[in-house]
Amino acid sequence: MTVLYFADTRFPIERANGVQTMATCQALATRGHDVTLVTRPDTGIAAPRDPFAFYGLAPTSMLTWRTIPARTDRRASRVAFLVGALAIALGHREAVVYTRDLGLAAFLARVPAARRPRLVYESHGIAPVVSAELPTLLGQPALAPSAAKLRRLDRRERRVWTRAAGYVTITHALAGDLAARYGPRPDVVVAPDGAAEAPAAPATRDAAPVAAYAGHLYPWKGADVFVRALAQAPDVRGLIVGGHPAERDRARIDALAAAVGVAGRLEMTGLVPSSDVGTHLARATVLVLPNVATTISDRYTSPLKLFEYLWTGLPIVASDLAAIREVLTDGLTALLDPPDAAGALAQALVRVSTDRTLASTLGAAARALAPRFTWHARAARLEAALVGATAAS
Repeated sequence: MTVLYFADTRFPIERANGVQTMATCQALATRGHDVTLVTRPDTGIAAPRDPFAFYGLAPTSMLTWRTIPARTDRRASRVAFLVGALAIALGHREAVVYTRDLGLAAFLARVPAARRPRLVYESHGIAPVVSAELPTLLGQPALAPSAAKLRRLDRRERRVWTRAAGYVTITHALAGDLAARYGPRPDVVVAPDGAAEAPAAPATRDAAPVAAYAGHLYPWKGADVFVRALAQAPDVRGLIVGGHPAERDRARIDALAAAVGVAGRLEMTGLVPSSDVGTHLARATVLVLPNVATTISDRYTSPLKLFEYLWTGLPIVASDLAAIREVLTDGLTALLDPPDAAGALAQALVRVSTDRTLASTLGAAARALAPRFTWHARAARLEAALVGATAAS
């Protein structure tokens, strides 16, 4: 099958969406699909970087990269991408068009049905809900969207939900919320994110306890809760794999660590290549996923770090949220504790750090889940949406 994957972003990009996009395309390509990834050009460097090398993935001739040039003006660039994507899609009528860009999907869905590309949309959240919640999460209530914007986003969601030939969500919770809001749609494919296969972390039986978190430091990710938990678990050292030194989230966590007295036993690596995350996690004895209680975290998240954690064979302590429970089971494959509760997280860290039998049992059970959440397994799930889109056209 021929797949055109559109992502309106410079590429390669350091963030998780870049990892997810490239890994998904590469996995589809290794399963025999002819995939073209269409993005913005790489910017800010002397020469464009090779996406395969950047993400540490094996090249394949079945995956090619094509760019739509950017404009100086941001709005003009967006228009140019939309128009360029439409031209490419209409020029490859045999292809399935795949995107997680709601604006692009809504634009393509406006094309009359007889000429409309075979569109598959991958949803990572209901746009008006996310747009309304983010300003508060970021501590910027002045940026709250207008009622007109929320209505516009809602119309886009409804149009794509009703007109796309195929539809993918990252959680069952999100699929249910979409159906409740816009009506039933029987062909929704739920495809959580994934991770590359990796060896288990080396044994650390005699090592001092180290609790590790990997990922961005956005407030809803819970790094703040993790830092406060460390203050209540004085025998546990902390490791955060991530945190851009130029971003205010890093400054916020640094300030919090100093304020609660854990700066001396909390290491922050800063940004590292995605292929190196596992090496850093192998230094830990327990891994944390401390998402706070928001709609985004509870229902619209499928964290890459979670699936990377599974492969380590280390015990996981995570927030007890609906999206997390779709993967982990409390007491069997992880310890799930109330979100936003630093004290409960601290107790769980101490528990798995002092009970080696529990730590070993949880880690082994989590690793047994890992093969269900590889990028290859994700691509296999996505094929149902691709085939359905082809059949529907």
